[in-house]
Amino acid sequence: ISYKTQVVLNVLSWVIPVFTYYFVGTSLGQKFVSSINTQNYTAFIVVGLAFQGYVSSVITTISGRMRNEQLFGTLEYYMLSPTGVFGMLLYSAAWGFVLNTINAIVIILVGIGLGVSFINANIIGALIIIIELLVSTLGLSMMAGGIVMITKQGNPISFFFSTFTTLLSGTVFPVKILPGFIKDISYAIPLTFALNGLRLALLDAATLSQLSYYFLILLLFDVILLPL
Repeated sequence: ISYKTQVVLNVLSWVIPVFTYYFVGTSLGQKFVSSINTQNYTAFIVVGLAFQGYVSSVITTISGRMRNEQLFGTLEYYMLSPTGVFGMLLYSAAWGFVLNTINAIVIILVGIGLGVSFINANIIGALIIIIELLVSTLGLSMMAGGIVMITKQGNPISFFFSTFTTLLSGTVFPVKILPGFIKDISYAIPLTFALNGLRLALLDAATLSQLSYYFLILLLFDVILLPL
């Protein structure tokens, strides 16, 4: 409400990439599009762009907040407050979660305007996957915040997940077309499995039993990353 210019710029930054990849997919032709096991390339990239932001933005939000508090000299006060370390990290991520939920909704609405159908979507299955993705992302973002405490500037976790997830996690093209060793790296990223599961749930009306593989894989990421 207060920063209208920033709101407009944010919305533009969400919407323009959808059209960019829409025209890229159109120009690449049917041979490329036929390699995607979903409605069409527009549907593929709409789901990818809608939910990739959860990972990249939330991770940079926490690390950025930690760095700001270091610069302001207020980090110690947050850590010693009743909120505690975990509370500070959790609440710092809340804005990223809210903003990217709005981001996802806007991109999905644009996708519907471009002909993507979500009529038979498995909403419950998609919500389970989103929650599991958020938990694993929270674990990664806390690690990124911990690294800021040491490095001050230059955060390899934040850099990797804000820069390379678009390339490696199947956001705008299928992971299966990547070279072997790069493909192996992509399967170490929770977002890769989350996007595959979300496309099945939202675009192909997959049942809960059909999505159970993705539930289990993401749960494994959660169990490892959040305590770590």
